[in-house]
Amino acid sequence: MSELQAVAEQVKPAPLKASDLFVRCLEAEGVTHIFGVPGEENADLMMSLMDSNIQFVLCRHEQAAAFIADVYGRLTGKAGVCLATLGPGATNLVTGLADANMDRAPVVAIIGQGSTKRLHKESHQNMDAIAMVKPITKWAQSIVDEETIPEVVRKAFKLAEAEKPGVCVIELPEDVAKQQVTGRPMNVYKTRRPAADHKAIAQAVNVITHAKRPIILAGNGAVRKRAAKQLRRLAHKIGIPVVNTFMGKGSVPMDDKHCLFTMGLQSKDHINHALDNCDVVITVGYDLVEYSPSFWNANQDKAIVHIDFQPAEVDIHYTVAVDVVGDIADALWQINMELERNHAGDLPLFDIDRWLKLRQTILDDFGQEKDDGSFPMKPQKILWDVREFLGPEDYLLSDVGAHKMWISRYYQCLAPNTCLISNGFCSMGFALPGAIGAKLACPEKKVLAICGDAGFMMNVQDLETAVRLKLNVVYMVWDDGEYGLIKWKQQNHFGGRHCKLDFGNPDWELLARAFGMWGKTLKHPEELRPALEEAFRQPGPAIISVPVDYRENVKLTERLGKIVCTL
Repeated sequence: MSELQAVAEQVKPAPLKASDLFVRCLEAEGVTHIFGVPGEENADLMMSLMDSNIQFVLCRHEQAAAFIADVYGRLTGKAGVCLATLGPGATNLVTGLADANMDRAPVVAIIGQGSTKRLHKESHQNMDAIAMVKPITKWAQSIVDEETIPEVVRKAFKLAEAEKPGVCVIELPEDVAKQQVTGRPMNVYKTRRPAADHKAIAQAVNVITHAKRPIILAGNGAVRKRAAKQLRRLAHKIGIPVVNTFMGKGSVPMDDKHCLFTMGLQSKDHINHALDNCDVVITVGYDLVEYSPSFWNANQDKAIVHIDFQPAEVDIHYTVAVDVVGDIADALWQINMELERNHAGDLPLFDIDRWLKLRQTILDDFGQEKDDGSFPMKPQKILWDVREFLGPEDYLLSDVGAHKMWISRYYQCLAPNTCLISNGFCSMGFALPGAIGAKLACPEKKVLAICGDAGFMMNVQDLETAVRLKLNVVYMVWDDGEYGLIKWKQQNHFGGRHCKLDFGNPDWELLARAFGMWGKTLKHPEELRPALEEAFRQPGPAIISVPVDYRENVKLTERLGKIVCTL
């Protein structure tokens, strides 16, 4: 053997089992947690995980594992990882994966598969899982050759975390996992997002400086990748307000006079009227999947400056004047610099105080029921007390239901990404497991999940996961014994009529005790604050049940229909 060959043999990695290489690739990606439910087909991978530094968090349902990974990915910026076996394990993941993908959360899902020697024929639990998940993911791939493991894992994480983030799925067949392989993880490197075109920046500034009444609409992308800081600078330089979507909360703090709060209800709220009077809308990280532009640009008369990681979607109500494509934070920085260079003597371009009367009207609206003593509690009162209790950096997660509408309108934020809502796919059952992901990602923060009684029961089994992990997450259940949002919408569309939507609920305190948790059902509104304080003192999770007065739903609809814009 020559000296050169001897050196090559020394640097050549020693053979190892494919599942061991797979785990080493996960470690190279910085994975610290995997959430899931394993099966026979994951056995080799699970044994390899036992010899790693990665913590496997055993869940009670695969859907919950995907929701945990979803929120973990949103808050860390690194892909959350979930795992399931083949067949029913993979199908159980689907709702959580679709939710993460449409809500722009980075997630990598690992699914098991039977031996490649039987996939061509009818066999036990055999299904084409990759074909099933392709419509709800950015990329999905089965590993058919163990030598490709480093490439497949690297590509999955790279795509999942690239803007706009989403879901990638890796399928690892059981026979491939057992093979011997020589290989090593690929280097993980940072991919820089491209800057916006300088001509587009100049066009955007030109539209802004010639506007008569511009406004900023901040979406999901405005709370990622440092965009919020540059967005606030832009709002101050131009002197105009920022409206946020449900998922863009906190992009400008609620106590900043440039914050004009949240839009998203389909009825005419204060903010919808305000947009009717605007000639230019600067959208920042706005996803049409959240809130159709037909609700705020029905007449197609707005000049839209689209600032996002990707080009604007094609929609007749969203024909853009300027398409500023690139890293959002950098694009905003470029616009800020252009304004400073060429318009320094005119900044701010507009007087933000023109909007103060409307802002104060909305603030007065938020506080209208803050001293209400009725019971069951009004949604407005509950959310006033919750906002007063939680700190600026604490997390509130909203499940999907009537309570989401109230949270979206009334709960405002002081920091980006502190109110987590599923508003792309809008899946019930999101918040209970999602709170586990939030607490694992940010253990020093308070985590409160507000759930409807229907959505809470959809993943109730994973309370045991929170108990086992000794996580102090607090679940507030709004109890009305109905599918309240469906009832609300049916009443609006069918003259007050609705189909049968009521159901029974457990005794919430008994349910909590059955899981080994602290629980309390409120009997009076003055009990809410003390209950929150006691719940967050627990060594593990806690449940607070709040009987809620959803007669306020119809009252809100009626009031929104009568709002006159105050400008």
